Amino acid sequence: MNNSRLFKKSLLAVTIASASLASAQVTAAGFQLNSQSATGLGRAFAGDAVIADNASAMSRNAAALALFDRTELSLGVNVISSEVDITGTNYTSPVSGGPVAIADTTNDATSIVPNLFVAVPINDKFAVGFGAYSNFGTTNEFDNNWGSETGNLYVDGSGNPLAAVPGADAFGGTTNVTSMNLLIAGSYRINDQWSIGAGIDIIHGEGELKRDTTMNVELGAPGSSTATGQTSTQNLMDVDASGWGVGFNLGAVYELDENNRFGLSYHYSPEIEASGTVSYAGNDNIGDLKMPLPSMAEFSGYHRIEDTKFAVHYSVQYISWSDFDALVTTDGTNIKDYKWQDTFHYSIGGTYYINQNWEARIGYMFDEGVQNELTSVSVPDSDRQWFSAGASYHFNKDQTLDLGFTYLVGEDTSVQDTISASGQTLTLDTTTKATAMLFGVQYTHRF
Repeated sequence: MNNSRLFKKSLLAVTIASASLASAQVTAAGFQLNSQSATGLGRAFAGDAVIADNASAMSRNAAALALFDRTELSLGVNVISSEVDITGTNYTSPVSGGPVAIADTTNDATSIVPNLFVAVPINDKFAVGFGAYSNFGTTNEFDNNWGSETGNLYVDGSGNPLAAVPGADAFGGTTNVTSMNLLIAGSYRINDQWSIGAGIDIIHGEGELKRDTTMNVELGAPGSSTATGQTSTQNLMDVDASGWGVGFNLGAVYELDENNRFGLSYHYSPEIEASGTVSYAGNDNIGDLKMPLPSMAEFSGYHRIEDTKFAVHYSVQYISWSDFDALVTTDGTNIKDYKWQDTFHYSIGGTYYINQNWEARIGYMFDEGVQNELTSVSVPDSDRQWFSAGASYHFNKDQTLDLGFTYLVGEDTSVQDTISASGQTLTLDTTTKATAMLFGVQYTHRF
């Protein structure tokens, strides 16, 4: 009975860590979402901290508000269709007698990420803005049959449990994490070249986690048991947790001239304490979780080639993923180590101003993966490449419709995931590959 509890406690630690803030396994490295606008999506977010072609620019750089001379309202939605292939999987437990092959599987998910922005110039010097969008999130759901019946539940002659060794399905389950960022920002124009900005980020995060395992019932202790032909399905975890955090951002814009400008921004992300109901092995609550979010710094440039219809733009973003070193509780209990590394993403794009009604854009991004020492099947992470295209149609000087599309592809990644308890280890060796298609549409109205 003690072994059973120890195994469950270990699984509790691993699965909570995966559910609380695991990864946006497809859309960006770690659990970052790049989905703030359709225009940004269509150029792989190259130059987004300074282009300011609609009010969504404030999500990357509050100082970009100084570039607007009229009130703007932007409404949009991005649809993320992701796919994670999990192949060549082998599961090893203390009683499996060696690696057990698990069938290949593909996890599909479709997420809808809305956004809303309002930019309001007060006068020639000041502007304010409000935004509602998301920076973090993930959806990952395994089929209920994946890896099932590879575990063992040992019982005595009365059916009382002696020990439990969960199967490969303990590494899967359902993980859904969503977040919403509410931004209040302002900018100040110092002179014709320099503008500065700042904002407050109010972030709400919510996570859902379900883990079940199906085990073969064995009569007797490990090593001397006989199969009964029965199976037992146990719920290992059912979590619903949420919390709030407050961060801030700072930014600057330098305009060399009307065709050349640069932007620099920094976003400080808070540590969120998430609380909620946890149903696990008779325990209804395991305490609040401290979930550190990474901070971000970005440099962007925009250059329209003089006397032409072409512009080039680029961005370099730094993300402090080492902040997500481990997930711990408010009482200092270490739930799971991650040991993620700080990363960069690099993007470059181009815009063709076809005529007064049409614009076309393209972009490319290289996004570095966050995992180094530790890997996980529930956090399928790797370096990623973005291939993006988009267009804008101006109905008139007041109304614009933007469309964006990105095809994202990650690398094949070898993963070794483990759960340890009571001196015994469950191991899952597999290969993951993530791909996604992202579609965005956005409407802007100028007043």
